[in-house]
Amino acid sequence: MVCVAFKSTKPGSLWRKWLSVKLPYTIVSLCSSFQALICIIWLSISPPFQDLDTDSYPGKIIIQCNEGSDIWFYSMLGYLGLLAAVSLVLAFMVRTLPDSFNEAKYITFSMLVFCSVWISMIPAYLSTRGKNMVAVEIFAVMASSAGLLGCVFFPKCFIILFKSEMNRKADLLGKREN
Repeated sequence: MVCVAFKSTKPGSLWRKWLSVKLPYTIVSLCSSFQALICIIWLSISPPFQDLDTDSYPGKIIIQCNEGSDIWFYSMLGYLGLLAAVSLVLAFMVRTLPDSFNEAKYITFSMLVFCSVWISMIPAYLSTRGKNMVAVEIFAVMASSAGLLGCVFFPKCFIILFKSEMNRKADLLGKREN
């Protein structure tokens, strides 16, 4: 929304027609509906099921989740990756806005951390078997969540707790009092 708002300030800009309150709601609704549609198709065609792995560890039976249809499972994951990549590109585009909107720098770095954690998780996930797969999934979720929290919310908490003089309306609008 911030990107559209700044692009629409130029005279004769075609972005001006996209500047409305309904734009974020429409984007979120469409993207979520498409994700739900992919998941519904996946779960109705070939839902995940319990699978017995007797080959990984001789003499032991490992009960694991089989994703069902690999095509729909990876379509769902690919769509989530596409949304993350688009978010990263948009955050990168607006990172050079005026200082009042410098939160985009934090969002850009947090999306970079998020994408790099999940991209590095793919080979680790595909090369593990059994109970270690769950540990890889949990580590990826926790590392990406910590990256998002660390890059977006901790700088705000730092300003609120330790730099309270910067937490004023005049500072946010760029008007410094001397």
